[in-house]
Amino acid sequence: MTRTLPAPPDRQARAVRLGPRAVAALVLISAIGVMAFGWPLLAGSASGLAHSKDAPWLFAALLPLLLAVVVATIADASASSATGGAPGLDAKAIAMLGVLAAAGAAMRPLGAGTAGIEPMFFLMVLSGRVLGPGFGFVLGSVSMFASALLTGGVGPWLPFQMLSMGWVAMGAGLLPGPDRLRGRREIVMIAVYGGVSAVLYGLVMNLQGWPYIGGLATGVSFVPGDPLPENLARFVAYCLATSLGWDLPRAAVTVLLTLILGPTLLKALRRATRRAAFDAPATFDRPGPTPQKPERQRGMKGL
Repeated sequence: MTRTLPAPPDRQARAVRLGPRAVAALVLISAIGVMAFGWPLLAGSASGLAHSKDAPWLFAALLPLLLAVVVATIADASASSATGGAPGLDAKAIAMLGVLAAAGAAMRPLGAGTAGIEPMFFLMVLSGRVLGPGFGFVLGSVSMFASALLTGGVGPWLPFQMLSMGWVAMGAGLLPGPDRLRGRREIVMIAVYGGVSAVLYGLVMNLQGWPYIGGLATGVSFVPGDPLPENLARFVAYCLATSLGWDLPRAAVTVLLTLILGPTLLKALRRATRRAAFDAPATFDRPGPTPQKPERQRGMKGL
């Protein structure tokens, strides 16, 4: 007989525990993502790298690397289960991943990007906080991919959006005090992080597209081969002139939703995680003797 011991009520159960292969895959994809965002800034004017026609090849290479994180996490889960260790991305975690990704994908069209209103950010941040950095990265990437299918936003920018949203949710899982900090202090911390990460998301996505508008006769366009400080100064001017009007409303909506709905959603996510008992060890009880039914005495009298 197999039974699962429930997690203690005051302890946060993690849906995904990062094993060595998952950590290696996550570090690899993050490093490649940083290089993918920043390589045009370091390219020389005669290298031919800072050209928009080269971008689709790089974008196409990122997508399978994102999937490698999921595959490595599942592999670590299988290896851990076989040796009796703590599970990783098991069937119950995958089920919760699907539910949260569907909810996040459904929330994105509510704002449709109007004035930067994107309510899915607060769900990604809270989910990453409760379910950990590994789960958060996978959830952010999958949610962005699913929402792009719903909104028709599939394009060469999609892998970068998946990376950026994965980093946002992963960072929430790395916030301090996941097992101890509760109440108003935790909500304020998550709200501040959500607002900052919403602005940083816009800046990073600007960095993805800004180098490919080079050649414009303005003081905010990218100039291949120019010194890095000069290009960064143009990039800051570009963000202030173009995207800050979207980034600040996104941050404000994320903060407000976290302060208003955060306590309720955190309790719901933690309750669901405890009930699912993702990291609870399975114990095996030795079956006892089968109770014998008493013999029927009817008709036995007189024998």
